[in-house]
Amino acid sequence: MSKIQVTNINDLSDNASLVTQNGGIKTDKLTGKTTAGSILVTGEGNSTTTNLQQGLMKSWVNIDIAGTVSVNDSLNVGSITDGGAGVFNVVLSNNMNNNTYSSVGVVDGTGLTINCHTCQTDGRTTSQYRAYSFNGSGTATDFTCLLYQTAGDLA
Repeated sequence: MSKIQVTNINDLSDNASLVTQNGGIKTDKLTGKTTAGSILVTGEGNSTTTNLQQGLMKSWVNIDIAGTVSVNDSLNVGSITDGGAGVFNVVLSNNMNNNTYSSVGVVDGTGLTINCHTCQTDGRTTSQYRAYSFNGSGTATDFTCLLYQTAGDLA
């Protein structure tokens, strides 16, 4: 078996080493060798592979509902609008490929007996979805915070 052992690997412009001191690799971009948008990662037990792009969240949002509704933090969310008690329209910055993506959410509220409530979406298009938060009785209700994540294919 052949072995290549190096201390530094520099890019073509002779920029700093792309290898870290602990053996990691530094890069700003990963591209599949055969298909640019497809990188397989060996799974647990070394018997299966997972497509890296398929396994990434495509958006998430942390909505502050206490007082004036606002976004605490997000990824790929351009804006939200308050649609009434427990109803929020989430507009994506980058569209999804189709409207069969999956969104899941949880709510949090101070002093609640149960902090995780049923959340569902409808009004889903490739560019936005409607997020609901319900109390234990099934009534759409504003809580302290609403957290949503979206998985699927970006356009």
